[in-house]
Amino acid sequence: MEKREQIYEGKAKILYTTDNPDLLIQYFKDDATAFNAAKKGSIHDKGIINNKISTKIFEYLIAHGIPTHFEKSLSDREMLVKKVQIVPLEVIIRNVAAGSLSRILGIEEGTSLACPVLEFCYKEDKLNDPLINETHIRALRLASDEDVDQIKKYTFKINELMLKFFASLNIKLIDFKLEFGKYKGKIILADEISPDTCRLWDAKTGDKLDKDRFRRDLGNIEEAYQEVLSRVSR
Repeated sequence: MEKREQIYEGKAKILYTTDNPDLLIQYFKDDATAFNAAKKGSIHDKGIINNKISTKIFEYLIAHGIPTHFEKSLSDREMLVKKVQIVPLEVIIRNVAAGSLSRILGIEEGTSLACPVLEFCYKEDKLNDPLINETHIRALRLASDEDVDQIKKYTFKINELMLKFFASLNIKLIDFKLEFGKYKGKIILADEISPDTCRLWDAKTGDKLDKDRFRRDLGNIEEAYQEVLSRVSR
């Protein structure tokens, strides 16, 4: 697969065109950001780790009927993906109170929720990705009602699958962020699934194994990411 023109660079990844107009190469960087890039840094080999973790999880989800943009792994830092039109929404599922949910609603971090909580954020950096609801989505024409229904259906199913997946690795899935895109008229999962996009706690010790170690200056960031990769790769 021939890599051609760079068409996008985000906080964590770069996209390149290929000789196939339907496929892109997604390159994972070591850059780390938090609080909508207000905090910046670098995590050694993060791109390699997140590429490998995302590959494993995408393969698992595909095997269980979830359509994704993932085609195959190309190298330590690159995967081949379908070219999608990203829906400008961040979709968040929360199983345990943490982060902004604890702060906004005054719920103690670590409190199990009575049911999974689904949130939508408008994917717009200059607005700091504000929390929105389905009527906002409709009013701003960010996605059709049918697409939102499909996104919700997939998101709850992905949550069920990932809860089982991480539980088998003695990891507690606290919450996570997903992004979806349109490919040939259909909604599919895109972006990545990694310690950058998930809150992951060791099931026994409660140790944080995700980007909160960077956000909160907890140290041992590389070791936490490597631990997740080690368990995912068993």
